[in-house]
Amino acid sequence: MKKISKRAAFAALAGVMAAGMLTGCGEEEKVDGTQTVATVDGEEIPMGILSLAVRQSQAQAEAMYASFMGGADYAIWDSEAEEGKTYGEQAIEETLQQIELMYIMRAKASDYDVEVTEEDETAIADAAASFMEANSEETLEDLAVTEDQVKTYLELQTYQERIYDPIIADVDTDVSDEEAQQSSFTYVSISTADLEEDEIEAKKEDAQKILDAMKEDPEADFDEAAKAVSEDYTALEGTFDANVSEEEETDEEDITYASSYPDEVMEVLRTLEDGEVASDVIETDTSYYVVRLDQKNDEEATEDKKASIISDRESELYTDTTQQWLDEAEISVDEDVLKTLKLTDSHKYTISTSTDETADTETVEDAEIIEDADADASSTEGTDETEVSEDTLDEDEVLVPVEEEAPSTEEAEDVEETPADAEDAAAEAEESDAVAEDEAE
Repeated sequence: MKKISKRAAFAALAGVMAAGMLTGCGEEEKVDGTQTVATVDGEEIPMGILSLAVRQSQAQAEAMYASFMGGADYAIWDSEAEEGKTYGEQAIEETLQQIELMYIMRAKASDYDVEVTEEDETAIADAAASFMEANSEETLEDLAVTEDQVKTYLELQTYQERIYDPIIADVDTDVSDEEAQQSSFTYVSISTADLEEDEIEAKKEDAQKILDAMKEDPEADFDEAAKAVSEDYTALEGTFDANVSEEEETDEEDITYASSYPDEVMEVLRTLEDGEVASDVIETDTSYYVVRLDQKNDEEATEDKKASIISDRESELYTDTTQQWLDEAEISVDEDVLKTLKLTDSHKYTISTSTDETADTETVEDAEIIEDADADASSTEGTDETEVSEDTLDEDEVLVPVEEEAPSTEEAEDVEETPADAEDAAAEAEESDAVAEDEAE
């Protein structure tokens, strides 16, 4: 059984909590962390744990927004997500459901031979104690979380992480070559959207010039041929399913393809052999295409597709299983208690890391605590105010409360992305993690 180290436990906790409170205009209603916000199969969920989880999600989302927007002011939570509900309110509800599921996972852990050992509990307890020591009373009061609740949350996270593999263990990993077979091609796409008729004609002439060059030497560098016509053009590579699925097999006169490429392009590609360039420029409603089929059976792309299919099956099995657990559980929510937790643009959290040499230690206990409630984020002595994701944090990262003005309502209206979008990058977020790591360094 995999053990959780003290260092790993603290790093996970830091991602949740090492976030300096940014207090904007107005005061939020105080949260009572001892109140029961929900019950799952008779087990009570205290508000303190939900508050902890919500601030984790908040800090991660705001870190991603900051990295994408180059540190500019931004607003997320006060914007309307749906009629009568802000993104902040939506995020709180979604986080509560995640916590409910974590409680169910802990209850079902023994069915999957998943456990949290005494060593794990010791590491979790040490990390929780270090966190409580590292943060000011003001911040802990704002979070409304106790040390026992911090330990419970870390324990729930551990069960959540460990139960994933056992849930998907029985997924079908047999993927046939026919199902996964990928064909690869190279192409140039020239947009004609929003152009005048004479401009469209000029684009078609450019596409024809590229095609003529590739017909003359089908093995030539496609990108060089494109740039010889205009530096604005770039050759790209793509792949597609070599075999049409049953869902795609329709009347031959009305065939469509489940592909990110236009049907007109797919129809031509499926008629080509390895290394063959399409005989004509392909015209769609918004673009001209010049294409060459590179390999009808691209083995490397096919192996990648097999891995992708298996991953999709695992995700589907996990989602179906956990959703069934939620559906079957007896869950009740105290809406009055839930409404006391607010997620707004005037009450933000960010991550702060210590750069003091004395903070470069080997143990959690020696992590230096730096607090300056009146300091500005850009001038806090001994710290490097950096918004990063949880997996970049380490033992020397601590909480620094700072002051900052709240973003305006107009700025909130300008933001189109949703907290759900932010989290899925969160889902979805190697790029944002990489940017965050660079900033943290």
